Amino acid sequence: MSSFDTLGLRAELIRSLQDIGFTTPTPVQAQAIPMLLGSENDVVALAQTGTGKTAAFGLPLLEFLDPQERAVQALVLAPTRELCVQIAGDLERFAGHMKGTRVTAVYGGASIRDQMREIQRGTQIIVATPGRLLDLIGRKAVDLSNLDVVVLDEADEMLNMGFQEDLTEILSTTPSDKRTWLFSATMGREVRAIAKGYMRDFQELQVGERNTTASAIQHQYSVVHARDRYAALKRFVDADPDLFAIVFCRTKHETQELATALIKDGYNADAIHGDLSQAQRDHVMGRYRARSLQLLIATDVAARGIDVSDITHVVHFDLPGEAESYTHRSGRTARAGRSGISLSLIGVREVNKVRQLERMLKTHFTYVRVPGGGDIGKAQVVAYLHKLKNVEVDHEALATILPIAHEELKDFSKEELIERFMSVAFNRIITQFRNTPDLNIDMSRKDHTLRGPADRGQDSGRERFSTGRQMFINLGTADGFDKGKMLGYICGMSSITGEHIGRMLIKDVYSFIDIDPEYYEQVFSSFQGASYKSRKVRVDEAQGPGGQGAPKKDRGFKGGGRPQNRGHRKGERPANSGSRGEERRGRPEPKKEYYEPKRIVPKKERR
Repeated sequence: MSSFDTLGLRAELIRSLQDIGFTTPTPVQAQAIPMLLGSENDVVALAQTGTGKTAAFGLPLLEFLDPQERAVQALVLAPTRELCVQIAGDLERFAGHMKGTRVTAVYGGASIRDQMREIQRGTQIIVATPGRLLDLIGRKAVDLSNLDVVVLDEADEMLNMGFQEDLTEILSTTPSDKRTWLFSATMGREVRAIAKGYMRDFQELQVGERNTTASAIQHQYSVVHARDRYAALKRFVDADPDLFAIVFCRTKHETQELATALIKDGYNADAIHGDLSQAQRDHVMGRYRARSLQLLIATDVAARGIDVSDITHVVHFDLPGEAESYTHRSGRTARAGRSGISLSLIGVREVNKVRQLERMLKTHFTYVRVPGGGDIGKAQVVAYLHKLKNVEVDHEALATILPIAHEELKDFSKEELIERFMSVAFNRIITQFRNTPDLNIDMSRKDHTLRGPADRGQDSGRERFSTGRQMFINLGTADGFDKGKMLGYICGMSSITGEHIGRMLIKDVYSFIDIDPEYYEQVFSSFQGASYKSRKVRVDEAQGPGGQGAPKKDRGFKGGGRPQNRGHRKGERPANSGSRGEERRGRPEPKKEYYEPKRIVPKKERR
């Protein structure tokens, strides 16, 4: 295994790396550093996000630097403020033993006059976003005529953000004999066009497979209704107390809306997006790095440059439009040799999109179910027990109470004490999640399309009795029920599990549910005398699709399964008279925990 000592770097850089704790170069560093040091040609380097690209170009850049010369000798272009700050900070650490080396970060959202003063004092390296650098060039506040090296970091994202014209204008002001190093996680047509248009006889370095994601990332997806995505997100957070995640949304508005909803519901969350000032962004990132926040809600652009090594999950609240964006998002986890999970919350129509990502990224996406109430309750109990096991007892603070406790509990055995403690401590948690509905979309007759290749042999448990006994219930969408809520309601009333319930047909004011014949009587009996929101719940047995074949006098149905006039609820029009709009008029819409309308998002708003 090689070390940085063998790569040809100056002694000052080796000492700085030792101070930082860098001993063994990553694959991209081991391959890129010798190439950049030993060649006068331009270089295009492709490597996955989180593999150490900053050191791969930063160390050779510093090797060529002359700290005694006060002119700008190197320029690093990056798409976002956060990435600028990160790169500038890393370069300053690498140059810790190179006296006289100055690095200036130039980006929007900060005082341009302060940045101009920093450059005028003499700086050898500028790390900049394209827009702010153009502003400085226009003010003649920066001279790039002595540049030796230009680095284009995250070049694909700069092009996706519409910086192509800016890059063209900036590069036109630089010397023709400079070296250009382009680093990217993906190699699209636009990136190759930049390489061919602005680079001389470039060499291409590729670490790992092109346009793929890191192998340490587990790619997962869950299928839920759009209106249930927010509830599903909370379920995953509740079921994993150690979760530390970035949640991606498409737009700034959606990002802020989701963060506000999570904060209101008691979660440690905050948003980062382009509408925040630099001070606000720094404050949010400071809290996130300190783990005061569990969830960082971000847009694609704002999340560039977030380099936090212990992120456990990346959650795609909205799937991105391009595979390259998915790669960059997922790369926020599984950094520095760690593993991570990339979880997508999708609807039925997006399943094909997941399949396309599988083919394009040459990876497998695993279908996972949204945790149920039992899963969440158990996870929280186990987390509490681990905390209890590892707590440091403050004997001094408990000195007056412990003797009383020993006296009161002396007659109980260890087993009895554990049982009573569990009952007192966890009854609330277990009760809270006992009747939570299943948010997963009904998988019956859809397993072939909703499950990944490795999962298709598994039995969903529902098709076994899809032609079993069918129950009619006088509740439907007008009462706020969808399949997930109906499943949870029936399971909660009858104490059976979802695997004993098959297909469901949810109509406006009534529904049909297939029940495992072995459990039908148990379910039927549990609804005798039941009420829902102060209204009597009526159930009966139906036979065949739509309930045809059940006795009309018992069901209140005519042949096609539609309610008769005499069976309608008080104050409502019969379901077979008037229009659907009239039928629903005056009824409250089902309550939605979180909802955002789907719309086409202008590219400029995605920041």
